[in-house]
Parts: sequence; C-alpha cells; structure tokens
Amino acid sequence: MYKKFLKRCLDLLLSLLVLTLLSPVFLVMIILGAILMGGNPFYTQARPGKNGEIFRLIKFRSMTNRKDAEGKLLPDAQRVTGYGRFIRAASLDELPEFLNIFIGDMAFIGPRPLLEEYLPYYTPEEMRRHEVLPGLTGLAQVSGRNGLSWEERFQLDVRYVDSLSFLLDLKIVFLTVKAVVCRSGVQVDTSKEEGNFAQIRRAQLQEKR
Repeated sequence: MYKKFLKRCLDLLLSLLVLTLLSPVFLVMIILGAILMGGNPFYTQARPGKNGEIFRLIKFRSMTNRKDAEGKLLPDAQRVTGYGRFIRAASLDELPEFLNIFIGDMAFIGPRPLLEEYLPYYTPEEMRRHEVLPGLTGLAQVSGRNGLSWEERFQLDVRYVDSLSFLLDLKIVFLTVKAVVCRSGVQVDTSKEEGNFAQIRRAQLQEKR
C-alpha cells in the first residue's frame, strides 16, 4: 500500500507544501539568478528515472556559460561564481528538484538520479536501482557519503528497493535532517565524485580483457 500509493501521495502533498512555503525564496533566486547568471536562472540535465526513463533534472544555475577564444566552455572552476558557490554550499541550487517531485519524476526518498551516460555500465543487479523513482536523498547518501565506492552505493540503492517501507523512509529523513543540522552534510549529486563512473567501469572492463 505504501510503496504503490501512499508514498506518491505524500511526495505530492509535501512537495506542494514546500513549493508554497518557499515560493518567496524561489522568486528571489529566480530574479538573482537571471541577473547574476545573465539569463535563464535554471539548469536542466537529462537523468535516468524510474525504469531508466529519461527526465530533466531541474536546478538553479551555479555556473555561467563563459567560453574561451575558440568558443568552448571554460572549465567548471572558472565558471562558478561567488553566488554559485554560495547556493551550492547552502544546497539552494537543489530547490527546483521539488518541482521534479511534484510532477512525478522524483520522490523525496530514493536512489539519487545519476548521469545518463552511466546506463550502459550498470550490471543487471545495479540496474535494479531504477525500479523505483529516484530521490532527493537516499539510503546511500546517509550511509557513509564520500567514503563509499560506487559499487557500495549501488548495493545500498538496491537494498533500498528491496526494503522500501514507510519506516525506512522516515529513518532516512531523520538521518538527512541530522546530517544537515550537524553540518556534516549529505552528498546529493554524486555524478562527479571519485571520478566519472563510466570512465572507471570502462577501465575495469579493459583490465579484464
């Protein structure tokens, strides 16, 4: 009952509540982002969701589109502004993901949506992380953070899929809030950590040949 119906109802109601309460913050950030980023304050990126279906993850932009003399984008470090570093540190860049939750692309709790380019490199067992909606935070994010390898994270993602329940979601919410309050943080976007997963998996496959 919870997995098939109540979880989505709670996500819908809570995301609507958050979007309503934080609407003044959204408005300020949209205006600031448009001014400081020189245009569209939002950034979207294709991510695999439930059953591997692609959706557009929404964030507030933290980097400009500055390019070099050849018209190529400068490295990330040169495009992140002071404003961008601030909203990243405060996790404000993640706020638009509540829109993803509201429209049904994501849930509050679930495996984090990673990069589309990773899809060909998951094992069949790892692909099971896509049997549920991806989440804003998840079991892997409150179970060791950056100390976990990609394989360990995926094992936790699959464990979440197999053990999904209201009590487990409640526990993850509690651990997430605790981490934020204690300022230890919860890693949200793991797509660029420990190197690119696709590159790592390709290297592993090359070594086996």
